[in-house]
Amino acid sequence: MKQGLSLRVSQHLALTPQLQQSIRLLQLSTLEMAQEVEQMLDENPFLERSDDTAEREAFGIEQTDAPVSAGEQIADTLLAPGADRLPDTAGPGTDAGTESSEVDLEARLDGATPVEESWEGDGTVDIVADDSEWGGDAPARQRNDGDDDTASAADLASIPVTLQAFLHDQARCLRISEEDLRALVYLIESLNDDGYLDEDLPSLALGLMHLEGTDTAVNADAALALQEATTQRLAIALQWLQHMEPTGVGARNLAECLRLQILEQRNTPVARAALAIVGHPLELMAKRDIKRLCALTGADDDTVRGALALISRLEPKPGRRFVDVERNVVVPDVIVERAGRGFKVSLNPEVMPRLRVHDVYAGALRQNRGGGDAGHAGMQQRLQEARWFIKNIQQRFDTILRVSSAIVERQRNFFMHGELAMRPLVLREIADELGLHESTISRVTTAKYMATPFGTYELKYFFGSSLGTETGGNASSTAVRALLKQFIASEEPGKPLSDNQLSDLLREQGIECARRTVAKYREALRIAPANLRKSL
Repeated sequence: MKQGLSLRVSQHLALTPQLQQSIRLLQLSTLEMAQEVEQMLDENPFLERSDDTAEREAFGIEQTDAPVSAGEQIADTLLAPGADRLPDTAGPGTDAGTESSEVDLEARLDGATPVEESWEGDGTVDIVADDSEWGGDAPARQRNDGDDDTASAADLASIPVTLQAFLHDQARCLRISEEDLRALVYLIESLNDDGYLDEDLPSLALGLMHLEGTDTAVNADAALALQEATTQRLAIALQWLQHMEPTGVGARNLAECLRLQILEQRNTPVARAALAIVGHPLELMAKRDIKRLCALTGADDDTVRGALALISRLEPKPGRRFVDVERNVVVPDVIVERAGRGFKVSLNPEVMPRLRVHDVYAGALRQNRGGGDAGHAGMQQRLQEARWFIKNIQQRFDTILRVSSAIVERQRNFFMHGELAMRPLVLREIADELGLHESTISRVTTAKYMATPFGTYELKYFFGSSLGTETGGNASSTAVRALLKQFIASEEPGKPLSDNQLSDLLREQGIECARRTVAKYREALRIAPANLRKSL
């Protein structure tokens, strides 16, 4: 084998820990960001939360009435007097996911020098519209600055009551034996969130026997007899349960739940027909096969239609209103408001963490610069981490503001006329305009929300594919879905529009949309097909 020397040029991208943290913070949601800040505050002693409203010590967005241009940065990291600070060398168009950012970040990390100047600015961008019409005013936002420890009457009244607690209150008012009461309580605790019994009575009887400590291993015949007796006791308790409120609780299936609610209605021909309908397979009711239902129940056409209308008003899940549904409150990252003839895009100050480097610890570390032990080097590293964490947070909100401003500029018609005026938009357009990578735009628009006069939307909502038109232009898929909702909302209840008819209506509007595409959009909007939308 002959040995030799060769020269080869190659290029690769290495992500530093600081750059990795910047990318990771960029894709976090507001809630995840708050959790990350709390974790960093617990781990890093040089990082602290700033409660002072002094401009030099606060990090965040101080809203002002004077808008700034889209190219300006938001408020920089403002440190306490005497604290170290990194100089800013990154331009507004630098992408957190490019190689130039890595060089910038390395240079800023290696060349960090303590300075005392601050970078002032607000978090607003003004977008001027060319149309004076406006679809509505933004809702007023009020902040409650009262004592958080004081619970209001509305808060106390909103404390949820579980289905089991509601039924236990009724059970205590019954005059039954202790044995029957135990069986009734056991059935109540066996209900699921919808108010149904998932298990049959023999299986529940075995569970009750085990709970009461009954020994079933001595005699099989005696155990079987005891199980039958327990099953009968549960059957009696089930009758008590099914007579409680809400009506339909304790049912084993949907048909029994509907039957219990129909029995509470007045004894009319319509109620009797409804009772007969739920006694047959529910598929016939779902398909609304009027002719077959008339033949099975012996009722006329009008009575069956009235019975179906009665059944449609019943509650299929009696325990629904007792379920403590976890409501995910969406906190917008960006707020768009009317400002003269245009729109003002600003960051939500409520989601901006106010952080600073602990001036006492940083000052003590600067005075001990001569220390060369491992402990001093470790503290210097923790201080550097605190400064970079604050800087990465500032860069995150700066990118969000720039992307949101570009979206508002591109979707100006939406903010004036609603979703029907939405135009097609892809990530590449915003990336090219801001000089960022498409993956960076994807991270920014994921789990970030914008409060508009029409509601709060995720930033990805403003991006949509395009459909061709007869004039050679493009129509946004979001606008097409809004148009479909309008068509379906204005259709005749007795003659709902099929997917083919909806496709023809879109074609009349100059939008080329196939029937399969209409069906896909309709399912995405959670709209039933024409045969199930037909009104009785």
